[in-house]
Formats: sequence, structure tokens, C-alpha cells
Amino acid sequence: MNLKTKITLAFLTMLLLLLGVSAFTLYSLNRLDRSARNVLQDNLYSVELGQHMLRALDQLQAQEAPLDTQAKQQFEQLLAREAGNVTEPGEQEVVDSLFSELASTERYLASDTTAPQIWRAHMGQLRQLTYRMVNVNTQALTRKNEAANRLATQQSGYVLALLTFAVLTCLLFVLSVPEAAVSGLRKLSASIENATHQDYSNSIPVETHDEFGTVARAFNRLLVQLQDYRTSTLAQILTERNRMASMVNNLDEGLLLVDETRRIILANPAALNLLTLPAEQLLHRSADDVAQENDLFRELLRHLDTPAARRSTEAAPVLTLAQNGEEAYYRVAVNDVVSFNQALEKTEFVGSILTLHNVSEYKKLDQAKSNFLATVSHELKTPLSSINFSLKLLQNGKVGIVNEEQQKILATIKQENQRLLKLVGELIDVSRLESGNIQLNFQPTRIHDIVQFAAATIHLQLQPKQLTLDVQLPDYLPTVRADVEKTTWVLLNLLANGIRYSPEQGALHIRAALTPDAPPQVQISVHDHGPGIAPQYQEKIFQRFVQIPDKSGYKGGSGLGLSIAREFITSQGGQLWVESELGTGSTFSFSLPLST
Repeated sequence: MNLKTKITLAFLTMLLLLLGVSAFTLYSLNRLDRSARNVLQDNLYSVELGQHMLRALDQLQAQEAPLDTQAKQQFEQLLAREAGNVTEPGEQEVVDSLFSELASTERYLASDTTAPQIWRAHMGQLRQLTYRMVNVNTQALTRKNEAANRLATQQSGYVLALLTFAVLTCLLFVLSVPEAAVSGLRKLSASIENATHQDYSNSIPVETHDEFGTVARAFNRLLVQLQDYRTSTLAQILTERNRMASMVNNLDEGLLLVDETRRIILANPAALNLLTLPAEQLLHRSADDVAQENDLFRELLRHLDTPAARRSTEAAPVLTLAQNGEEAYYRVAVNDVVSFNQALEKTEFVGSILTLHNVSEYKKLDQAKSNFLATVSHELKTPLSSINFSLKLLQNGKVGIVNEEQQKILATIKQENQRLLKLVGELIDVSRLESGNIQLNFQPTRIHDIVQFAAATIHLQLQPKQLTLDVQLPDYLPTVRADVEKTTWVLLNLLANGIRYSPEQGALHIRAALTPDAPPQVQISVHDHGPGIAPQYQEKIFQRFVQIPDKSGYKGGSGLGLSIAREFITSQGGQLWVESELGTGSTFSFSLPLST
């Protein structure tokens, strides 16, 4: 029998018991009502008639003669009613005696006998018979009342017994039916709880063929399938895990994984070797605690704490480490790991990956290139300077060529020689920056002085294109900590680029303001109305020897100016960047820290 049928039968049984108790109670009440109504209708009515008849006899007995005709008629009417309401054994004989005695009294009155003793004897006989009639009905009333009480007691017992049976039956259903419905749910809940803890062995015993038995069989099949799926999935995960662990452990790069709580959860052998720490002293520890004990990890943590926005603009740092008695170079890379949380429907930060890539071979090649550039630059600077001096002598009419055509040729040669000297100077600056031999002379400096010097220097270069220079500097700008020469060189380089790409009769704008950063810095911006720079080139233009395609056909420049400018600004604790859109011009900005 299924659970639905059990519950339905239980409710139907309870309903039938309720209807049975109600019907029997109504039947008992109806019997009691009929019994009481019969008593009132038969015996009590006869008692009332007897009482009225006694009062009529009292009126007749009050006067000796002649007989009160009205009282006599009332007595006769009452006696006639009693004759129509005879219900008890012996009551008819009493009524007949009353009629007979009443007839004798009438005959007595007709004989004109007025003896008082005879009159009193007739009245006494009528009164005695009336009392007898009342007594018969009173006894019947008492007997029927006792029978009614016995019936009421009996019916009450039956009702109480039936009600007790109904209550016990309902209690049986109340205690058994919900338990039958809930017991299966308890077993199912316990099995589900075990399944949530990855225990799929606690199946539900199938003891019935009702709905719960069907659910239990289906759930047991589900547990078997989950166990099979878990076994197969776990095998796949272990295979992939072992594969990934093998790949990570065999990397020649150091790799560290730090979770969102800044705990180290992974470190490959290369990273452990570089940090000179065993795995038990590194894994599952706080990154801040390890940084207090290990200098290299402290440096890595400094790069980890760098905001992600700055990491994208700054060059990846290179650390110099001693290995086997030689210097080794490792480039540090930090990548944030994010994951989509389906429960919250949003992307969350889950950790960071730090990698140490061995760039020693590239560093050696770069040093060889830098040494070559420095040597060639120094070797070229002397003959170029000598050639420049000789060209000046040749342009002098007293010593050199006086022919006008030859003078033009000399001017062209001198211009190209000046370009070569500038290129050699930039190469020398690059070699100094790479070697760290650049010397910076920091001092408190007013931005107004730097801008005015650069504007005065660039003034003549504005005339060929008839450009105007718009300078707006607030008076409240504080002094900055900067190298005046290097900062002015940067501003001149930005202005020269603006002149090169600005349309004729255009304008260059120089602005300065305090940044809202903490600590605040002074930001200087140069805005032009040139063709703009596409987004994919806005970071590449700060790399060395990189030139973006130029529709105007300009071929000059070495691709070193912006790279050197960024190095100069970065060395002073500031930043250099560009904001541009095609067709709307470009804005080059750099920031400098305030002087203390």
C-alpha cells in the first residue's frame, strides 16, 4: 500500500468515526427528548388536571347547598379531559369511579336531601378519588423519570465508549501515519548529509513498495552513479594534477603561487632553490612572515604589492642573483588570478602568480650590445665633432668655399652631421642609463622655471609652421624635487615631438597641476593637435628604437627620445605616459614628486 492510500484511509476512518459518534449522540438525545416529552404530555398533564379538579371541589365544598353550578361544570369538564388522557394502568377505574360518584351526588341533590353529613361524604369521596388519580400519575411520573435517568446514563456510557474508541483510533493514526511519512524522509536526509561529505556508501534500505520505496531506489541508483562519476573524475583530476605538477616542477623558471589571504600555496623546485628554503619552511605560511626572514622574497613581495595599474606601465624588474659564483639575472613577473564565482555571479580575486624567468643569456647579449653601442658612440663622437668643426671652417668665406651652391651642400652635410651627433649623444645616454652611471642632480625646483626655459629654447622651432605655444601654470604650484637639466630635456623632447606632428598654424598647450594621489605630485602635460596615436602603439612608443608608422612621411628620429625621457622621469620618482585618440591629438604627461 502506498503512502498516499495510507493517509487517505486514515482521514476517511477519522471522518467515519466522527460521523458515527455524532449520529449516535443525536440518536441518544432524540430518545431522551421523546421520553421527557411523553412524561410532560401524559402524566404531568393528568397531575395538573387533578390539581384543578381539587380546587373545583374546594369551591363546591365551601357552600353546602344548593350546589354551585359553575364549579360543578368546571369539575365535569376537567374530569372529561382526564378521561381522554388515561395512560396508566388502574387510571381508567379511578376515572370511572369519579364519574359514578359524581352521578350519585347529582341524584342526591335531585332528592332534595340537604343533610350536611351526606354532602360532606360525597365531597370526601370525590376528593379521595381525585387524589388517587393524581397519585397514579405521580407514581408513573416518578417511574418514567427514573427510567429516563437510567436511559440517559446508559446512552452517556455508550457515547463515552464510542468517543473513547474514536479518540484512541485517531491517536493511533496520528502517531503512526506521520511517523510512516517522516521516517523515510529522515533516512533520506541522513543519506543526503553523508553524500554532501562525499560518503556515497550510506544507501537507503528499501523496506516498502510505496512512494518512499520508489524514491529510495532512485536515490540509491544516484549514489552508485555519483560514486562511479567521482571515481572517474578523481582519477582524471589526479592525472591532470600529476601532469601539471610534473610540468611545474620541471620548469626552469621559479614559480610561486600566493592565495588571496597572502599565503604561499605552491612553490616549484626552481623557486625553492633560488630562495634557498626547504618546502616546509615556505609552503602554507604567510608571505609577510617569510619576507621577514628572506631578503629575496622580501623583494618579490614588494613587486607583488605594486598596484596592477602600475605593473602594466612599468618595465618588469630584473633581479641580480649569485649562482655558482656568477651573476644570474631573473626577470620578475606578477600575474593576478581571478575566477568567476557562480554563487555570487561575479569575478573574484583568488591569488597571484610570481614567476622568476632566467634572462641571464639575454642580459649578457644586452650588455654586449650596450658595450658595443657605448664604444661605437664614443668612437664616433670624436671624428664627428672634428668633422663638424671642419665644416664650420669650410663655411667661413675667408678660409673655405665661397661658392653658393657649395655652401648649400655644406649646410646639408652639417645638418646630417648634427643629426649624427644627436644620435650619438642619445646612444651615450642610453648606455649610461643601462649601466646605471647616469648622474642626477636633485634640487628643489620651480616648474615655472623649467617651462620658461624650455619655451624660450623651443621658440625658434615654432616659426616654420607658425605654431603658437599656450602656457597656463597656476601660481600656487609647490616646488618639486628634480634634476633641472634632465627634466628640461624631457620637456623639450615632448615639445619637439609636438611641433613635428602638429599641423601648420596650430597650437601647443602646456599645463601643470597637483595630482590627487597620496602623496601628491606635480603633473606637467603637453597637448598637441596632431593626428593622434592608435591605442596599440601608445605603450610601444616608449620602447627603444621603436617608431610608429607616420602618414606624413617623416623619417627622422632614432626612436630613443621617449625611452630616454621615461628613464629620466622614472629615475626621479615620477611617471611618464600618453593619452591619445586618433584624430584628436595627443597629451604627453609626466609627474614629479614634491620637494621636502
